[in-house]
Amino acid sequence: MIEVLAKLGRGPVFLAGEVLECVITFTNPLSASSTSASSEMLAWASAQIHCQFHASENRVALPPSDGSKHDVQAENETVFVPNRGERGQCILSTPPKILFCDLRLDPGESKSYSYCETLPVDGPPSFRGQSVKYVYKLTIGCQRVNSPIKLLRVPFRVLVLHGLKDYQFPQDEAVAPSNPFLEEEEGLKKDSRLADLATELLMVATSRRSLHLYNISNTRGKVGTFCIFKTVYKIGEDVIGTFNFSDGDIPCLQFSVSLQTEESIQEEFQRRRGQPVSFTVHARHQESCLHTAQSSFSLPIPLSSTPGFTTNVVSLKWRLHFEFVTSGESTGTCLVSGSQSEAVTWTGVEQMEVDTFSWDLPIKVLPTNPILASYVSQFSSTNSITI
Repeated sequence: MIEVLAKLGRGPVFLAGEVLECVITFTNPLSASSTSASSEMLAWASAQIHCQFHASENRVALPPSDGSKHDVQAENETVFVPNRGERGQCILSTPPKILFCDLRLDPGESKSYSYCETLPVDGPPSFRGQSVKYVYKLTIGCQRVNSPIKLLRVPFRVLVLHGLKDYQFPQDEAVAPSNPFLEEEEGLKKDSRLADLATELLMVATSRRSLHLYNISNTRGKVGTFCIFKTVYKIGEDVIGTFNFSDGDIPCLQFSVSLQTEESIQEEFQRRRGQPVSFTVHARHQESCLHTAQSSFSLPIPLSSTPGFTTNVVSLKWRLHFEFVTSGESTGTCLVSGSQSEAVTWTGVEQMEVDTFSWDLPIKVLPTNPILASYVSQFSSTNSITI
């Protein structure tokens, strides 16, 4: 028996273009209850990153794929197919890297190997929507002699920040060393600069503030004014807005604000023409506002959500969806007074004719620092199997 343990060094969330580093440890455990122990042998082990794409057959019409031939592959073959048995299509993969060949482990002995790979910048972000899914995994395959291949899959999340791949890092003034054993160190240095650049770009894009005022009105007149100071956010931030109903002509009885994503399939991949888009609500605020002059809301953008993106199959956009309930009648309260010794009671009207209308305000949502997103990730940094 051999235990295989894979551990991501920095957490399960990465930016596209960063270097993923994983330490894979192979251990021949020495059990205290065993009376005899023997050495264990592994023929080979290899690792590879791939992105698996899955689409709902009811909503997405995809061309036929040849990827299904991997699912009928015999398990005792020595060909390493990381996505064997997985649903959907493998749309992106890195070159496989061999960790070792002919590994012998004595009882109680363990050996670790480091796997490093740059995540492609032209891939889609991790996404689990109602119509499509993009799932990234690091797969470690290993095999005993004359035994089936065993696969250890390590899922992780990828965030995509557009514009990073177009940035050219300045050349260092010093001459780069020719020692091949320093390539990893140089790669990590570039990876650190890439993360710093992404953080700077996100800070610049989301820190710009300017007053945006919108008049809220229906067919009968003005209801109020809505104010927001920016329309570009990072996941993890709060969307804050204020209402001013004091300058309105039409009384507003109630309003609600929903933070939503709009998932739409590109026209050439739609199952039927003109099919509706899918909406997902991430946060919602509702308030009764009769006789209220001013009000506000704060909606958090979940760190686990996906920033807006577009691929050849699907598009994801963010918006604020507003719903207002207004009245065309007099909204004055009824005064019911008793004798002088009794208290005065104020009551509302029992029936009222109302009108409802909605409004959508598009916003832009960008990624955040992947280390911050790792704190709420559903994925674990450590995965293991026993072979």
